[in-house]
Amino acid sequence: MLPDDLLTVSRGEKEAELVLRNARVVNVFSGETVKINIAVHNGYIAGLGDYHGKIEYDLAGSFVTPGFIDGHIHIESSLLLPHNFARAVVVWGTTTVVTDPHEITNVLGTDGIRLMQSSSELGPVNIEMMVPSCVPATEMETSGARLGADDIEGLFQTGDFRGLAEMMNFPGVVYGDSGVIKKLSRASGTIIDGHSPGLTGRELNTYIAAGIKSDHECTTVTEALEKLGLGMFIMIREGSTAKNMEALLPAVNSKNFSRFMLVTDDAHAEDLLCGHINLLLRKAVASGLDAVTALRMVTLNPASYFRLDGYGAVAPGYRADMVVIDSLTEFNPLMVFKDGRLVAQNGQPAAPWPPVSFPVMTSMDVKLPDKLFLIKAESKQARVIGINPGQLFTDSLIRSPGVADGYAVSDTVDDILKIAVVERHRGTGNIGVGFVHGFGLKRGAIASSVAHDSHNIIVIGTTDTDMEAAVREVIKFGGGLAAASDGRILAGLPLPVGGLMAEGDAREVAQKYAGLKKAAKELGCSLDEPFMAMSFLALPVIPEIKITDKGLVDVKKFGFVPLFV
Repeated sequence: MLPDDLLTVSRGEKEAELVLRNARVVNVFSGETVKINIAVHNGYIAGLGDYHGKIEYDLAGSFVTPGFIDGHIHIESSLLLPHNFARAVVVWGTTTVVTDPHEITNVLGTDGIRLMQSSSELGPVNIEMMVPSCVPATEMETSGARLGADDIEGLFQTGDFRGLAEMMNFPGVVYGDSGVIKKLSRASGTIIDGHSPGLTGRELNTYIAAGIKSDHECTTVTEALEKLGLGMFIMIREGSTAKNMEALLPAVNSKNFSRFMLVTDDAHAEDLLCGHINLLLRKAVASGLDAVTALRMVTLNPASYFRLDGYGAVAPGYRADMVVIDSLTEFNPLMVFKDGRLVAQNGQPAAPWPPVSFPVMTSMDVKLPDKLFLIKAESKQARVIGINPGQLFTDSLIRSPGVADGYAVSDTVDDILKIAVVERHRGTGNIGVGFVHGFGLKRGAIASSVAHDSHNIIVIGTTDTDMEAAVREVIKFGGGLAAASDGRILAGLPLPVGGLMAEGDAREVAQKYAGLKKAAKELGCSLDEPFMAMSFLALPVIPEIKITDKGLVDVKKFGFVPLFV
């Protein structure tokens, strides 16, 4: 509902609350940049032109763009509660995000969704939520909760959700699983996001025909253009772990740019202290993309796709979400306005954020058997998860792990390390064990209760003793991250909110997370983001091979496979 007196201000009969003078407005409709004044009243843009305001800023020709929109992110992956996440990103120009809270929902069910909504209301960013579609993501893992078709329908009836979040169970869609089809039916008429890595041909046609209209898992131009040509919006992902921008930007041209968005998917607190969507814009333009086209991909395009009326442009009747930036190459925010209010200046809050008290909802029910990580050597060769740095895809390798007293063990020389997933929601005692190549640990172990999407405890290590020490520290935290060596804890980060999020702000979380990364590096780890990379090794919906608390999963076959060959 527009303010009653907005039109009075638009006509020039009443003074505006705020006027930004001498602004170079980036017009995402026409592609032009126009030097003009902007009148703002009661959180909305009243008009562009000759206006006067109670408060006026002379921008001296600085660029003004719409507030940035991240069209696909899982806030939980920042390890921050939504209000702390919002405080971290708004200073970089992000004023709206569309989030899928399926991480916390896999742990706490609808209580987790309500927790996210309550926290979101305390922050300075417009947080639009999607209804999680796959809780759990598959039946090949143990989650803390389940969300069926009736649950999804009930959530939509509240009117608090933008659409149905990424449908990860693409085989269920393609082959007509009744439960999956019911979920899609309940979401009919809303926006339905996709998740279909590598899907092509008739299977892709079937997936899209089911009503799914976007994808953020493309890794090649060929894949992106096939999906776009069949009607999908393409979200180009550039997050803390998965980085697809360099590979996909060549797909964007003057005819199809309106079907693309730039998103992060998963962004860590440590990275958010350095920037958010503004960094994606900077990288895209440095790679040769036209600046206004790039801006459309984080403003008007996501606003249009998600039916966010009144967002995504600097124009009369639109929300006064605006970013004043230094240039169309660096995108450094000089001022950020949310609903017409100055909330950030030069990368800092315009005023100190007030303290927030928020209830903690823990989830940790773990049964640890004796000798929990022993693997009897059934043959000389085993299936090993192969890491691809910077990607969520893994390779299915055949390697020979070490053997001691008839048991398969880690081999640090050939970088074949033991990996395990420990069920933490229902006290089942389930433990999936296997091997991974590409972490480079020479000693010790790292563990985490962040393990997409069911978020059981995942651990990688060189010895069973250190693996157990790291796991027990995570349990003691009520969820979190830990690094151990010689039975001693080297670093840790408690995540008491569902085992996924901390109570502190971005700077506090980033400091402890940096200590964990430093510890992992000292243990020999060769990856820049070891904990983030490890967290996706339990996600059995992205090829090629993953591990859950129930065992080793061949994602292409969508079924379990034996560890030994």
